[in-house]
Amino acid sequence: MNLDIDATLQKMANELSEYCQTKAIVDPIVVGIHSGGVWVAEKLLDNLRTKESLATLDITFYRDDFSRMGLHPKVKQTTLPSTEGKHIILVDDVLMSGRTIRAAMNEIFDFGRPASISLAILYDLDQAELPIKADVTGETIHLSENQRIKLFGPAPLTVSLVDAY
Repeated sequence: MNLDIDATLQKMANELSEYCQTKAIVDPIVVGIHSGGVWVAEKLLDNLRTKESLATLDITFYRDDFSRMGLHPKVKQTTLPSTEGKHIILVDDVLMSGRTIRAAMNEIFDFGRPASISLAILYDLDQAELPIKADVTGETIHLSENQRIKLFGPAPLTVSLVDAY
C-alpha cells in the first residue's frame, strides 16, 4: 500500500475548497483535533479562504472512554473562539469508530451553536461504530485487524502503517 500523504493532502485541499464553494461556506473556523488533526488542518488552512485563525481541540475530557484512560492523560490545549453562528470545518487524521468526532462535536457545542459542522478526514478506515461520515475524505483505506495508520509530524508530515500488536 502506497501512502502518498502529499498527494492525498492536495486532493483533500482541492475538494474542501470546492465543498465550501458549493455550500456557500464563507470564513469557516478550521478546527484540528490534537495532534494529527491539527497537523492536517494546518496544511489545509493555506488553501481555504478564511479570516479565521486555526483552532484546536483536545477532546480528552469529552471521550466516552475517559475513565479507562487512567488518572494522567496527556491533555493539550483547546483554542476555539465562540462557534455561535459560525461554519466549522472539523479536521482529523483518521476516522475509525467515530467516537473522537462525536466527542469533538460535544466540545464545539460548549463554545456556542454553530451554523454548520463539516468533517474533513485524511484517512477513513471504514470501521464506523457511530453514524458519522466525512464530507471530505483524503482516502478510504481498508486495513487488516493488526494494522493501524500512524501520522508523524508536524514537520515533515509523514504517515506509516504500523502493527497494532
